[in-house]
Amino acid sequence: MSKKLGVLLSTVILVIACFFVTVTPALAETYTVKMGSDNGALKFQPEKLTIKAGDTVKWVNNKLSPHNAVFDSAKVPGDVSATKISHKALVFAPGESFTTTFDQPGTYTYYCEPHRGAGMVGTITVE
Repeated sequence: MSKKLGVLLSTVILVIACFFVTVTPALAETYTVKMGSDNGALKFQPEKLTIKAGDTVKWVNNKLSPHNAVFDSAKVPGDVSATKISHKALVFAPGESFTTTFDQPGTYTYYCEPHRGAGMVGTITVE
């Protein structure tokens, strides 16, 4: 009888262990921000975006280039380097893109240098 109990116990442990092995952690996501709205307005679309830590934002040139995304050093979390996450190089061709992965929770404000005066400003909130 103890052999049967040992086999049963081993089977139960194996089944439980399989649940832990097959559980996959949540995967990071990639969100797209258009630079220039579909109707040609000088704005990021969406202007405000909320993501999770570890997610990536992909900026895609849409309309009325050139565009870039520069982070305001006074408007990023304290230990984040605005220079390191900024994309100062201008993109000209439709569909041209660049990405940034956000690991630090907080609010990040960015702008397009050529169109900042026109109000082309965006905000990313990382939870």
